[in-house]
Amino acid sequence: MDKIIDILDSIAYEKGLKVEDVEKALKEALIKTAQKMVDPSLNFDAHIDRVNKKLELFQKIEVVHDEDKRLLGIAVDEYNNVINPENFISIEEAKEIDSDLEIGDFVNYDLEFENMGRNAATILHTNFEYKVQRFIEENLVSKYKNKVGKIVHGSVTRVDRNENTFIEIGEVKAILPRKNRIKGESFKIGDTLKAVVKAVKIDKSLGLIIEISRTSPKFLEALLRLEVPEIKDDRIKIEASARIPGSRAKIALSTTEANIDPIGSVVGVKGVRISAVSQELHGESIDCVEYSTVPEMFLSRALSPAIISSVVIEKSLIPNKNDKATVTIPSDQKSKAIGKAGLNIRLASMLTKTDIELIEIETNNALSSITGENSISNIEKTTDTTDLEALFK
Repeated sequence: MDKIIDILDSIAYEKGLKVEDVEKALKEALIKTAQKMVDPSLNFDAHIDRVNKKLELFQKIEVVHDEDKRLLGIAVDEYNNVINPENFISIEEAKEIDSDLEIGDFVNYDLEFENMGRNAATILHTNFEYKVQRFIEENLVSKYKNKVGKIVHGSVTRVDRNENTFIEIGEVKAILPRKNRIKGESFKIGDTLKAVVKAVKIDKSLGLIIEISRTSPKFLEALLRLEVPEIKDDRIKIEASARIPGSRAKIALSTTEANIDPIGSVVGVKGVRISAVSQELHGESIDCVEYSTVPEMFLSRALSPAIISSVVIEKSLIPNKNDKATVTIPSDQKSKAIGKAGLNIRLASMLTKTDIELIEIETNNALSSITGENSISNIEKTTDTTDLEALFK
């Protein structure tokens, strides 16, 4: 094991791991091997000496009171396993070895790994390979968890009988489940596609699983961020988004810069920017809505192109339950508010996170209210210039 340090450094470089992680993997593998070959009830530890380029394996024995040493022969641990008294040494015996030892210190007995036989080498290799693989998976999980909500590109490598699509992205494979695919889309081996990372998890049988999606609202947001420089530079903010994949979507936009028109910037000249995003989404229609911090105003805009008479929002007292919005609307605007197959009202509800109830009023009533007595009196009040004339006297 003279070249152990060079080997560890080489493995770390090839696998893209930290040297500390590879050293930890080797030490854990050594301890596991020693327990397998010697005694699983004994305590072992390992140390890598980089200065002398040596690997040390030893049994750890804790120094305890003389009375504790006698009782340990019949004691059990938290898992109800009998504690091996050989893991401990009385203070009296320890003092004979080294007079400076105190209770709580450890006495280490070196073990020669080479003397454990061929089976030990095989077990060590298996354990070390397993530990290194776990570190690689942990690194990949960490890397791709940071990519959740971001776009990845990949080539299709397989489509299974359930129409789940498998994509190779970098050093890993991702899965695009059928439910995360836009209606009407189909892929074949060799196709290149874009999708957003939805979830990253470890499965005991399948290992690392990276789930990607083309139906998530985050995919729409990520595409807009790529297409619109003002969004990428955070001069325009996407406050909320909602999608019915492949059919229609709504996005709420805001900006703190007075010289920027958020909707015009996102749509682009002659709609070139929004069209590029729509094309990637299989022709999905995208409505841009100007965000408002006033909930009633935001909801009214979300229901466009319908013209709303009034909005009353009732706050929910139940956690994680949507607020309820009662929307009064002229009868001739009802179809616009609901939209084809109910898409408009469903998207507005998702965008504003409210449950919307429409109350229809007859258009004739709405017109008569404009010319009614109350309105006439209001007109009279505003046309009375007596008070105004007094200001100029």
